[in-house]
Amino acid sequence: QVQLVETGGGLVQAGGPLRISCAASGRSFSTYAMAWFRRAPGMEREFVAGISWSGLRIYYVDAVKGRFTISRDDAKNTVYLQMNSLNPEDTADYYCAAAPGGIITTMISEYQYWGQGTQVTVSS
Repeated sequence: QVQLVETGGGLVQAGGPLRISCAASGRSFSTYAMAWFRRAPGMEREFVAGISWSGLRIYYVDAVKGRFTISRDDAKNTVYLQMNSLNPEDTADYYCAAAPGGIITTMISEYQYWGQGTQVTVSS
């Protein structure tokens, strides 16, 4: 069983940075692929970024490439999403997710564990 808790969301001005974190409980954190998803108001949940169990493979959705950076610290059981050059279109609830297979996937159904989400609001 893995529990995920996101922190770090908030209100930020357009063009600014924000880092959100996801702390995981459980002893198998280092074997999971981790990802960030987001759901904007009135929209479906979408994949944002993922990192493999080893940290060697990383994938971003085109909309955030060059602006967002996902990373993991297995010693702290934590995954991060550094978001730079934020724009109002990035406003959403951001969710952390863990996939037991260790391989990055954009498919929501492959992620077994989810956090409760943290809200990010970008003002123009």
